[in-house]
Amino acid sequence: MALNDILSNFRAAVNQCDTLINSAHRLDASLDYIFTMDDRQQITMAAFLNMFVAWESFLESVLIEYMLGAATLNGQVLVSYVRPYDVDHARRLVLGVNRFFDYAKHDNFRKIANLYLDQGYPFELIISGMSSDLADLRTMRNASAHLSSSTQAALYALSIRILPNRPQVTNLYDLLISIDNRSTQGDTVFSFYKGKLLSAAQMIVTGYT
Repeated sequence: MALNDILSNFRAAVNQCDTLINSAHRLDASLDYIFTMDDRQQITMAAFLNMFVAWESFLESVLIEYMLGAATLNGQVLVSYVRPYDVDHARRLVLGVNRFFDYAKHDNFRKIANLYLDQGYPFELIISGMSSDLADLRTMRNASAHLSSSTQAALYALSIRILPNRPQVTNLYDLLISIDNRSTQGDTVFSFYKGKLLSAAQMIVTGYT
């Protein structure tokens, strides 16, 4: 698949997640929420999880295209240390002897990128530069997929760090819809991280010098 198409598909998936969250918080003529609190929570957390899955799919698709010899959108030809003969072969090279590859473990993804592409370009600089944000996203992903004391403790620690001097949130939904202190535009936590992923995706397919 062409890099432009991969990027477009990722943007569309992320925008759909945004649409779902906005729709879940619509008001009726009496300015009451149309959906119940339970519905709003479920839709919002599912939308976040969908965004995370879309990011993983994006990374896999772009890595495979670069392994197959694709140039960045600005025309840079990458040095690949492998020559897979098709997409399926490239996927098997990433898997190695494992049953699956967890693209949420971004340190492992960087190792694969550096193993197959010269200096891991263009992934290495971008992924390493946003390692803290990606770790935050994985913490939230784990909290949405696994309800355990360890995932909830990690989520609580994250909320204290990114939402200082506020009553601390107790669940992923409250965190996602809170206004992020780091945003200069009044974005929610969901929107803040959404912007990080979209910017990173653009850089990964465009390339840089």
